[in-house]
Amino acid sequence: MFCGRPAADMMSTKAFTLVSAIEPELLMGDKERVNIECVECCGKNLYVGTSDGFIYHFLLEERTLPAGTATFTATKQLHKHLGFKKPVSELRAASALNRLLVLCDNSITLVNMQSLEPVPSGARIKGALSLALNENPVSADPFCVEVCIISVKRRTIQVFVVYEDRVQIVREVSTPEQPLAVAVDGHFLCLALTTQYIILNYNTGASQDLFPYCSEEKHPIVKRIGRQEFLLAGPGGLGMFATVAGISQRAPVRWSENVLGAAVCFPYVIALDQEFITVHSMLDQQQKQTLPFKEGHILQDFEGRVIVATSKGVYILVPLPLEKQIQDLLASRRVEEALVLAKGARRNIPKEKFQVMYRRILQQAGFIQFAQLQFLEAKELFRSGQLDVRELISLYPFLLPTCSSFTRSHPPLHEYADLNQLTQGDQEKMGKCKRFLMSYLNEVRSTEVANGYKEDIDTALLKLYAEADHDSLLDLLVTENSCLLTDSAAWLEKHKKYFALGLLYHYNNQDAAAVQLWVDIVNGDIQDSTRADLYEYIVDFLTYSSDQELVWKYADWVLQKSEEVGVQVFTKRPLDEQQNSFNPEDILSCLQKYPKALVKYLEHLVIDRRLQKEEYHTHLAVLYLDAVLQHRAGTSGKGSEVTETQAKLRRLLQKSDLYRVHFLMERVQGAGLPMERAILHGKLEEHRKALHILVHELRDFSGAQDYCLWRSEGRDPPYRQQLFHTLLAMYLSPSPSTPELAMAAVDLLNQHATEFDAAQVLQLLPGTWSVQLLCPFLTGAMRDSVHTRRTAQVAVGLAKSENLIYKYDKMKLKGSSVRLSDKKLCQMCQNPFREPVFVRYPNGGLVHTHCAASRHMNPSSPNPGTRT
Repeated sequence: MFCGRPAADMMSTKAFTLVSAIEPELLMGDKERVNIECVECCGKNLYVGTSDGFIYHFLLEERTLPAGTATFTATKQLHKHLGFKKPVSELRAASALNRLLVLCDNSITLVNMQSLEPVPSGARIKGALSLALNENPVSADPFCVEVCIISVKRRTIQVFVVYEDRVQIVREVSTPEQPLAVAVDGHFLCLALTTQYIILNYNTGASQDLFPYCSEEKHPIVKRIGRQEFLLAGPGGLGMFATVAGISQRAPVRWSENVLGAAVCFPYVIALDQEFITVHSMLDQQQKQTLPFKEGHILQDFEGRVIVATSKGVYILVPLPLEKQIQDLLASRRVEEALVLAKGARRNIPKEKFQVMYRRILQQAGFIQFAQLQFLEAKELFRSGQLDVRELISLYPFLLPTCSSFTRSHPPLHEYADLNQLTQGDQEKMGKCKRFLMSYLNEVRSTEVANGYKEDIDTALLKLYAEADHDSLLDLLVTENSCLLTDSAAWLEKHKKYFALGLLYHYNNQDAAAVQLWVDIVNGDIQDSTRADLYEYIVDFLTYSSDQELVWKYADWVLQKSEEVGVQVFTKRPLDEQQNSFNPEDILSCLQKYPKALVKYLEHLVIDRRLQKEEYHTHLAVLYLDAVLQHRAGTSGKGSEVTETQAKLRRLLQKSDLYRVHFLMERVQGAGLPMERAILHGKLEEHRKALHILVHELRDFSGAQDYCLWRSEGRDPPYRQQLFHTLLAMYLSPSPSTPELAMAAVDLLNQHATEFDAAQVLQLLPGTWSVQLLCPFLTGAMRDSVHTRRTAQVAVGLAKSENLIYKYDKMKLKGSSVRLSDKKLCQMCQNPFREPVFVRYPNGGLVHTHCAASRHMNPSSPNPGTRT
């Protein structure tokens, strides 16, 4: 038998404590043969029915001790003998009627709940073996209760309505077998028959078999646990759930084979057998607690209060607060069970309070998983619990900014002071934890989780990246971020991340500090190998900087390192800045010390920007010419650089019309640059001199043809023809005449036949040349002549056709008469005609001659027609 104090748990979850409610001495005194048969509890009223026909009424007072445990004090009010020598089998309170239903000797008596006196009318229900109250009544009358009894009649269930002083039978239902236990919900009866459980609708008569069992081997249990749902003792030691539809919406719980009673205190199912009270979770169907309890035979729940009794004493199972149970599970690292229990508690806790509690539980569970290096699970719990991410950052020493006002949650979400305690100094574990935090912070920094403390998150992330030498450090700094300058700068300097420190300065509008830091790296004053191309990066940075003072400050430095690369700070700037900010004259003045850069910048002005300024074009041409002459004066032969420079010079001389031609002509005279002289003669329209150089000095016949095409580009045909005739005459000149010139003349004619006047050419050609030699020329000339003649014929024909159309229109106009009177008004001025002179438009409109004249002088005047 139970010893009278809370028993030790046999399972690790402590959901209930067992507390004595009525000591045997208070109930029985010295009546050793008297036993407790039934118990009923309604509010503070506790009723006990005994084997000698007595009803005892106690008042229960609950007190909570400083340790948090509950105790109960029972005060006996009175006791009453029913006048039967039989035991009191069952007690049911109907508080709305202030009545207690007492089943004794197969008769249900109505007694007053306070005085325990039977009702004066003597109303009772006879022939009852068992009874059940309908807690989901069909009747809407609040002053009655519905009672279902197992009748002494074989295989009969009766339904009564009980009032304060009378009872009324409303339905008698036959069952397939003898019923042994019953529970009722609305019109539905859940019955334990001799061999099976069934659901029976007493209103329609429809029944649904549930599952079989053997009443000779097993004590039947039928317990209503909620609206339209019952708990049954099934086969194989299973507690089965069933709805009125005959289905189970919950998995069964496994309890003892010899269960005597069962009750539900959500989220637990409590079962009683001959030696133990066992507690099972309805959420995960696991057994959570075992309490030793011998000789128990009653287990019932009354509005959330669970009472157990032996034949001599009454005890109460006091549930521990769910929060305390959950915290105990978390303390035992049983995260899944804690979360299942927390979710199940939702129905018993107000919504807002539950949400606060559940978020905290998720956060605690997240830290437990984090400490076990279960990072995926931890991350999901942190997100679901809306964890203030600073709670996690604070575990890592020195990651939070020094100015952060964050303080950890109280009570604390975990037991760790910092990461060193959590990992016990294990560097491998510490590295894994830091990599997780990097990943987690990177994910949440752009979400709502970061709202309000982005500075703390980004600063912590920067410190982690810098410490780990992570590639993402630079990505963080070149995108939008909230890194605190003071903390971040000190940390980057500590870890020698000077290039990243420059990016931080730049992001905080301190470009001068950033560039100076990078210059120091390039000069070797400080060491940082982050970028091998840091010099080019600085040039690019200055190129797109709008700070003119900064660009001028470092212009000499970048040009001294490399003229070709350094000049890009001027040549690759955005066009609008070049036009509005930097004066080319200032830049040219700066570049006087850097000849290569000077040439690059002039090329940029002349070729890229196409500035139409004589000084730039002339200056560039002179620099090209100086480079060519300087190389020719050297001992080395022509190199690729000279060839390239000469090509640039010739291109500039040909395409530009802005340089000073005479000035350059003086420079190239006697310098051994015949091609350049020829181009300059061409610019001066001195074509004979130019062609003489090409033909007689350079023997460049294809170049001579190209010259003619170049100089005649965009000019009228006679000018072009004159150029080609000049070249041909030079080829055919009697002195000096060579076969080479003759062949050049033939090639010129055959390749450009359309550029010549064939009649003039035939007069110039030597009589010794054969027709076959000039066949391509003659063919081309004939084709061009025929084409010209036919084109002229077509033009004449079109003109004749147009003339004929006008004549036809004129004939039509002359063939119709026009009536004119002094009442006829001019369509333009709306005045009458004073003389028989007028202008008629094609639409028939008549106007004064002077109105028509003004119409042609002023097109915006009213328009009576399109053509006179």
